[in-house]
Amino acid sequence: MVQQALYRALVSTKWLAEAVRANKIGPELRVLDASWYEPGGRNAQKEFQERHIPGASFFDIEECKDKSSPYELMLPSEKHFAEYVGHLGISNQTHIVVYDGDHLGSFYAPRAWWMFRVFGHRTVSVLNGGFKNWVKEGHPVTSEFTRPEPAVFKASLNRSLLKTYEEILENTESKRFQMVDSRAEGRFKGTEPETGKEGLEPGHIPGCLNMPFFNFMTKEGFEKSPEEIQSIFEEKKVDLSKPLIATCRKGVTACHIALAAYLCGKPDVAVYDGSWSEWFRRAPPELRISEWNRKKG
Repeated sequence: MVQQALYRALVSTKWLAEAVRANKIGPELRVLDASWYEPGGRNAQKEFQERHIPGASFFDIEECKDKSSPYELMLPSEKHFAEYVGHLGISNQTHIVVYDGDHLGSFYAPRAWWMFRVFGHRTVSVLNGGFKNWVKEGHPVTSEFTRPEPAVFKASLNRSLLKTYEEILENTESKRFQMVDSRAEGRFKGTEPETGKEGLEPGHIPGCLNMPFFNFMTKEGFEKSPEEIQSIFEEKKVDLSKPLIATCRKGVTACHIALAAYLCGKPDVAVYDGSWSEWFRRAPPELRISEWNRKKG
């Protein structure tokens, strides 16, 4: 691991506020609001229209996905991703800062961060503390829309950061990779219902360890220090010098695991894009570990 060569995964609210004040938002620095909420709850697009960081564009994860997939938020093709982000004024030379408005401080932003990285873009950062702390600290917000000049973005899929169902299936036998699931313990064990689409029971992939993503964050919504994160991995006996796969329900909070490991100098955590949503529907019953049916009985 070459920690000194890693691009900064986090930028502070103070750093971004100074960039906004200095009118640096443009072709070389783009800000994206990647908020998303479960249907029936908050409306991410409406909230963005009402207030957002000046110069920010809305990164619609519902639009930037594989719409032909039966699973929830699978990666789009290279072509689709390149066209979508190019339309937001992002080129291969742009530094991108992503944030979201979740009450935790960060929820979907690490997914957008990982998406750029998996498509070969190195210069992308998460706003540490998110929109919640941006507002709390009194930084400016606006309802004005930014219409950036379209740019050319060339996407190149980095297969090493992405795992498929077939690869996870193989790993249940070979155990070449450590596997970590970022969901809450009850959903992981199968003692609490799974969120989201009907018919999806809780549980986990054999061999997975459970590391709920919110444990990497402070109660104020900031990422914990690399030292604190390292100790969380150590407590779970996850060896950051060895291959690691992150999973969750639909490939979103798994990206928090990838971000946390990156902050400890490990940039090569792979995410199982289909995660439990796909595994539950495709894997044989004996490869779905859950207390759910026992609980129901």
